[in-house]
Amino acid sequence: MHLPALRFGKRYESLDRATLVHFLSGETVAEVSQVGGAMLSRDLQKFSRAARQAILGIEPAEIIKRMQAAGRLYACGTLSNAGSQQSPEDFVKQQSATTGLPESLCRANMQKNLFVLANLDRMLDALSRGLPSEVFWKGYGREGRGVIVSYQAQSPVLGLVLPSNSPGVHTLWLPVIALGIGLVIKPGGQEPWTPYRMTAAMIEAGIPEEAIGLYPGATDVGAAILANCRRSMIFGSARTVEQYRAHPNVQVHGPGLSKIILGDDCVDDWQDYMDVIVESVAANSGRGCINASALFASRHTDEIAAALAARLGPIDVRPPEDPEATLAAFTVQGAAKAIWEQIEVGLKAPGVTHATAGYGNRFVEGERCGWLRPVVVHCSSPEPAIAKAEYMFPFISVVRCPQHDMLAKIGPTLVGTAITNDPVFQSALSDSVDIDRLNLGPIPTTKLDWLQPHEGNIIDFLYRSRALQTPADSPVRVS
Repeated sequence: MHLPALRFGKRYESLDRATLVHFLSGETVAEVSQVGGAMLSRDLQKFSRAARQAILGIEPAEIIKRMQAAGRLYACGTLSNAGSQQSPEDFVKQQSATTGLPESLCRANMQKNLFVLANLDRMLDALSRGLPSEVFWKGYGREGRGVIVSYQAQSPVLGLVLPSNSPGVHTLWLPVIALGIGLVIKPGGQEPWTPYRMTAAMIEAGIPEEAIGLYPGATDVGAAILANCRRSMIFGSARTVEQYRAHPNVQVHGPGLSKIILGDDCVDDWQDYMDVIVESVAANSGRGCINASALFASRHTDEIAAALAARLGPIDVRPPEDPEATLAAFTVQGAAKAIWEQIEVGLKAPGVTHATAGYGNRFVEGERCGWLRPVVVHCSSPEPAIAKAEYMFPFISVVRCPQHDMLAKIGPTLVGTAITNDPVFQSALSDSVDIDRLNLGPIPTTKLDWLQPHEGNIIDFLYRSRALQTPADSPVRVS
């Protein structure tokens, strides 16, 4: 298969192409046209406003219906993707071949994306706090109390610099078209499959092809998106987060450092919560920012680490087509080995114990790739560097820490599952500015409520609420 660039309705085949190969066999799976940042910059100047206007030419309720139809086509249909016919099973095998994800996890991530699009009307109602969709089309309208509200689009398109680590991240941008905003996308190097198939499904369902640009390429393409889009989203490392943290036009999605916190009132019953903890660590091969990377408790931490090691340690590498496979490969040569060497350094720190050491080698090297089997470490305090680490496989540090010190020590936390019934501690957790998404009770960190923002409200990012007034005899009708 050849995947061309899609320049807001114009297919572009480049002589410069990247070859994607199967992570086990080395067989060519696809060639992807590569474009440069200069081309993208020129196209944004010419096409970005037209992208938004193409969407606004269709009624918002109709756009939602078409997006829901796109979800069904994406999950169940055979689509003409870049000139080739692609069934859902073709998609799963291609995605698995270049990302290293087991096929079962590829199918599961398809269902996540389908769920978001199937429930898009409910999601937008929740995220907009009940505003009528027409507000985003006209720029103004009336809310439920009859008060005039005005929302101003901050960019005609949202720029996306996408990763290759997990197809689940695409749920964050799927609502954008239904908010009247176009898309310009740099797909992940190993995972172009979801953006291409989703784009094909949207166009098949009646979304204007002029509303979406797909620009595969090197780092200069990502730089051009961030420089030329008034609103963009990037996924990356802690270094990337720091680079763009203060940039108001860039929403950064980096390491989640999600955590489980066992309160003193519940920690003696820790065995009751093992299923929640295991799912938080291991779901989706531990590749998501919502996977738990640390557990904090004031006591029983040695026992908890040993019990987790007994559950996770035996998990082994299986072929990607095996329905029981749960571990993803690292398809960039040397990546798994480099991560393991970094972990080995962390394991030598005082107060750190490797709980999964007795369950066989953690690093498994293949001819073209590598795997990391689950790792559980115990830290006698929050001070070792490994207690603050996150890796793209099932990894967790079990950290001993007094409850009164926890909120000062946990650091940035995308999802915090706090298992406690103590109202004072619950109140302190609710007030903590370090916890983005708070689960009060035994809820896996990986379980999302799609009617609430996952990581920031996309509407607040794309639109600015402003005051708007009209005289009583104004010809402007505010419905």
